[in-house]
Amino acid sequence: MAKRIQISQHGGPEVMEWVDVSLPEPAAGEVVVENKAIGINYIDTYIRSGLYPASLPSGLGTEAAGVVKSVGDGVTVVKPGDRVVYAQSALGAYSEYQAVSADKLALLPECISFEQAAASFLKGLTVHYLLRQTYIIQPDEVFVFQAAAGGVGLIACQWAKALGAHLIGTVGSAEKAERAKSAGAWATINYREEDVASRVAELTDGKKVRVVYDSVGKDTWASSLDCLQRRGLMVSFGNASGPVTGVDLAILNQKGSLYVTRPSLNGYITSRDALTHASNELFSLIASGAIKVEVPDQQKYALKDAQQAHKALESRATQGSSLLIP
Repeated sequence: MAKRIQISQHGGPEVMEWVDVSLPEPAAGEVVVENKAIGINYIDTYIRSGLYPASLPSGLGTEAAGVVKSVGDGVTVVKPGDRVVYAQSALGAYSEYQAVSADKLALLPECISFEQAAASFLKGLTVHYLLRQTYIIQPDEVFVFQAAAGGVGLIACQWAKALGAHLIGTVGSAEKAERAKSAGAWATINYREEDVASRVAELTDGKKVRVVYDSVGKDTWASSLDCLQRRGLMVSFGNASGPVTGVDLAILNQKGSLYVTRPSLNGYITSRDALTHASNELFSLIASGAIKVEVPDQQKYALKDAQQAHKALESRATQGSSLLIP
């Protein structure tokens, strides 16, 4: 037997249950991973709440790092004992053991710990597709990243610095501003005290920016559009404040023939080759120290305490990444 977090109904953190399950057996093409550290991501709260549909009862989570326990028929890319990390599994990574398609696994270099990997893999792959594929950020380019002190945002700050680009990060407090600047943000804007669009115009001598990355959603949609130059690109990749709905396309015309995209990781990492390419770039930056992954002790939770972890995440009391430890 093994333990996992499961939901039988949608709702708040209280719907997460700590249950016994059978130890998974790998099907053909699958690998069973003994999880050592599990990533917590905001999308997990969308699944739990019902914002994103899932068949019930359901596990939660898609990201973890651990050791290969067993492999199914036809698996040749990894073997028992290998250190691996994954971010695109079927729901159920909030567990002691998880069956994962071998094509979704990346071999984890010895120089990167399980905790570093689980805290950075999904977020790092997200930053990779945002900054390196959705819109390719160039050296010296100025751009806006909403929620720069979050888990994805802090990696984006560091990645932007490594690229020689200038990230303007929005934050909700002076403490978060300092954290984003320490990570490499060129400038920060406290959205509780300043008008974001006006401040972006000041920082860019009225030019504004060619791209805005926004995972906040409903609350920042309008201000993000106002930060863009004519024919600029709005990259909406999350719904932390609620989904963007009822969009009037005429607004894009009125604000300068703007472009909008709503990408996701699964739209970019579609093959093992794509996963290997993106993960190798991420691992190289972590190994070199260009991207530092640190999880405060107070943001490491026992797996059985997932309710507490979700409450902290949704209260916006966390900074950077949080983990569940089996």
